Amino acid sequence: MELLGTRLRHLLDTLERDVAAVYTDFGVEGMKPRFAPYLRLLESTGPMSIRDLATTIGVTHSAASQTVAELRRRALVTVAAGDDARTRVVRLTEDGERLLPLVHREWAATVAAAATLDADLEYPLGRLVEEAIAALERRSMRERIADQLRPRSDVAGPGVDPGTPPL
Repeated sequence: MELLGTRLRHLLDTLERDVAAVYTDFGVEGMKPRFAPYLRLLESTGPMSIRDLATTIGVTHSAASQTVAELRRRALVTVAAGDDARTRVVRLTEDGERLLPLVHREWAATVAAAATLDADLEYPLGRLVEEAIAALERRSMRERIADQLRPRSDVAGPGVDPGTPPL
């Protein structure tokens, strides 16, 4: 499919915009859907390092650090030095704790709404995403692209040197 990345970004943007609008409907401005897993996790486990948050949520340390910085700017978490100078520990603030009932309601409603979306599709989106991730873990997109770039003597066209190494 052409423009796969563009279409996936559009889908994700649409979903995120609509979930964020739920918070706006309840008078909470600036709440992003990606905040919810952090708030829920901190509620259930207590203070955690950014590294542990990243690992548990399944994002890079950089992505977790950026999200925590946004949560901190919104006064939903505090960040303090951990036991060693490299570790930063994240804790919910009172504002973060006050937001949790709405976060839990939105989360449950979003899970239920996602199930109705899956029911409207020929192939459930949640299942498709999991299968795509698993396929890419078995064989990366980079490898797949490299295979397509490898010259094949039977398809070399004008200006293509069959001996040119892949990028």
